[in-house]
Amino acid sequence: IESTFLSNNVSIKSKYTKVMILKGEKVILRPIRLSDAPRFVKWLADRQVNKFTTRRPISSKEERKWIRGLPKKKDEIHFAIDTRGGVHIGSIGLEIQKRDRKADFDILIGDKNYWDRGYGTDAAATILDYGFKKLKLHRVFLRVFRFNKRAIKVYKRLGFRYEGMGREAVLSGGRFYDLVYMGILRKEWPKGKSKRPR
Repeated sequence: IESTFLSNNVSIKSKYTKVMILKGEKVILRPIRLSDAPRFVKWLADRQVNKFTTRRPISSKEERKWIRGLPKKKDEIHFAIDTRGGVHIGSIGLEIQKRDRKADFDILIGDKNYWDRGYGTDAAATILDYGFKKLKLHRVFLRVFRFNKRAIKVYKRLGFRYEGMGREAVLSGGRFYDLVYMGILRKEWPKGKSKRPR
């Protein structure tokens, strides 16, 4: 991956990333800005989008407050996902538990025009490459709804392995849903960029 350091007036500042963007083959992971808030609010209000996440509809005020609070999240990395053409399509992040050198992974492709086109896969591969090679993480893990077969397929392609299931772990719309737990270890991640999953 390519990494580019930016000036200190950008939104994300972390002891892990300092201030930077990460460049994949199809995406650019950049700091989240206040101007991104309306898109996040729109995406999370869309049932077709939020049904695949544990996030719920949020107000513009709440979203802007969250963005302003990002610099205080010293053990978290959150990026906006842009296409190489500069279109903001989602977000991705790692919540790091430094004692155990592991991180909780999350991703949202909010713009449905970019579903099933490889942007989420490339964004995930880019941040995983950074996590394992630069941050020296030992393990990255995630939770995904059992019915989200498309995401599970992508995670398996990236190298995540099934680790268990939380039965009826999330209540949404008056119904309980199962969560699948998956993880990947540093030794299981391809060492060379050319070997990254497609």
